[in-house]
Amino acid sequence: MNQLDNNTTSLRLNDVHKRFGTEQHPVEVLRGVSFDVSDGEALVITGPSGSGKSTLLHLIGTLDTPTSGVIEINGENPILLSEPNLARFRNKVIGFVFQAHYLLPQYSVLENVLIPTLADKKNGDSEQRARTLLEKVGLSHRIDHRPAELSGGEQQRVATARALINQPNILLCDEPTGNLDRKTADSVADLFFELHQEEHNVLIVVTHSLDLASRFKRRFELQEGKCVEA
Repeated sequence: MNQLDNNTTSLRLNDVHKRFGTEQHPVEVLRGVSFDVSDGEALVITGPSGSGKSTLLHLIGTLDTPTSGVIEINGENPILLSEPNLARFRNKVIGFVFQAHYLLPQYSVLENVLIPTLADKKNGDSEQRARTLLEKVGLSHRIDHRPAELSGGEQQRVATARALINQPNILLCDEPTGNLDRKTADSVADLFFELHQEEHNVLIVVTHSLDLASRFKRRFELQEGKCVEA
C-alpha cells in the first residue's frame, strides 16, 4: 500500500542521535531518543533552550537527517526516498506551524493558505477546503486581507490553516504561542486542540510554556540529549 494513502498514522523514533560540529569537536545534541506515537495522539516536548527541541522537530519533519538511528512514519523511513519523493511525502504527510508565521506579505490570507497545494494540481477542491479552514479559525471575514493587516494571533491562525490544508497525518508546532500574549496564546492553543480532534492527526508541540504543556496528556522533556516521558 502507498504510505501516502494510508489513513492510519504511526510515528516511531528508534535510538535517534544528532551530532553537529566536527569529528574532532562534536556536539551531540540528541543522544538516543526513542518513542512511539499512534494515530490521533497529541504530545508536547519541553526543555531548556539549546536542549535540542527544535532539532528533534526538524528531524521528525524530515527537514534534517539523524546522525544515526531511524525515524519511521507510517512504517516508512522517508529519508531513504529520493529528494523529489521526499518533498512530496513531506508536503502531503507533515504540516508545520512555527513561532514565526512565514506568511508571504504580497499574498492574501486565502492565497497564503493555498500555497502548499500548488505542488499538486490534482487537488481540485483546495480552495473550498481553505475557505472552510479559515472559517474554522475565525478568519472568513479576513480572507482577502494581507498579513500586515492582521494581528499576531490572526497571523498564527492563518499559519495553522495553511499547515492543515493538505490534511497532513502529522502536525508539528515549534513554539506556536511564543510570540503571543497570554490571552491570544490560550485562544490559539484552544484552536490547536479543537482542530486536532476534528482532523484526528498526530499533534507534536515544542514549547517553553508550562501552561501550554500542562494541557497535554503525553509530556516529554529533553534532558541532556535524552527524551524522558513524564
